[in-house]
Amino acid sequence: MIRNETIEKKPLSNVKFIDLFAGIGGFRIALESLGAKCVFSSEVDKFAIKTYKENFGDTPEGDIKKIGEKEVPDHHILCAGFPCQSFSISGKHGGFDDTRGTLFFDIARIAKEKRPKVLFLENVEFLVRHQKGKTLKTIVSTLEEIGYKVFWEVLNSKDYGVPQYRKRIFLVAVNKEIFPMVNFNFPKPVEGGKRCVKDILLPNELTQDYFIDRDDIKLTKAEQENSFRVISEKPIRIGIINKGGQGERIYSIWGQAITLSAHGGGAASKTGAYLVDKKIRKLAPRECARLMGFPDSFKIPVSNSQAWKQFGNSVVVDVVQQIGVELGKHFFGIRK
Repeated sequence: MIRNETIEKKPLSNVKFIDLFAGIGGFRIALESLGAKCVFSSEVDKFAIKTYKENFGDTPEGDIKKIGEKEVPDHHILCAGFPCQSFSISGKHGGFDDTRGTLFFDIARIAKEKRPKVLFLENVEFLVRHQKGKTLKTIVSTLEEIGYKVFWEVLNSKDYGVPQYRKRIFLVAVNKEIFPMVNFNFPKPVEGGKRCVKDILLPNELTQDYFIDRDDIKLTKAEQENSFRVISEKPIRIGIINKGGQGERIYSIWGQAITLSAHGGGAASKTGAYLVDKKIRKLAPRECARLMGFPDSFKIPVSNSQAWKQFGNSVVVDVVQQIGVELGKHFFGIRK
């Protein structure tokens, strides 16, 4: 997690937020670090709920589709890392009716009823191109229809303090009734933080369970000669397992981590494989937590398989923190 003077001023003090599609609480960690208070959360995955409860002491409500919008507490910020779904683009202009039956509709109906100041949303980068851009266009038009102005940008977590090459789209929708002359600027890349995969690794004695010992591993001659010592802004692929398909690629610890994934197969599924002290291994769940900006105090009460899935599904805490700081500057005021 990023620590700086601005964050220590708690720019979201006295701000209430809700955490929809909460997962394991990436949004919550980030916004609570800025002084905000979570007043409601919703999640359906039983393993994610277990992790959430273990770390925050309360249990998220279940399926948001079964929760009436009037039952949701009043709040200032609605947070949601919502799934990317196909919409029925049936109307002439898209909009609110076109999102019915999708999980995004639940965000829209709650926002329409509760009128929070800000909606703070996250999704995969592919949303920009999904249905040739029609899905994103429908999301924007839906939020505009209920009185919000939408700002969006694709950000890469490697630019915000963690060494993972992970692009995600973030949307900030602002209530035009409260802020009629609205404007919002996403945060610029930050200095410092972890610089490459090497910076987040655990000691070797704690990673014995993640070694990959196979006779179909192939490394490049350059890496065998230990020639990589210049930190790269991208992942450095230096070998393969088997045929080198997804989950079968080996990377240098001097580059950025590949995007953690909640799905996929292969010997190094979900994390990728890395050459660490002349041995090939996956990343441990704790190392994945670090790549997502979660503090080492964050508890991981589930199996390795579930942990890899949970971190692959989460938001990067550092990125959410920095956007949260900008929300404080624009709409809630930095407290001295």
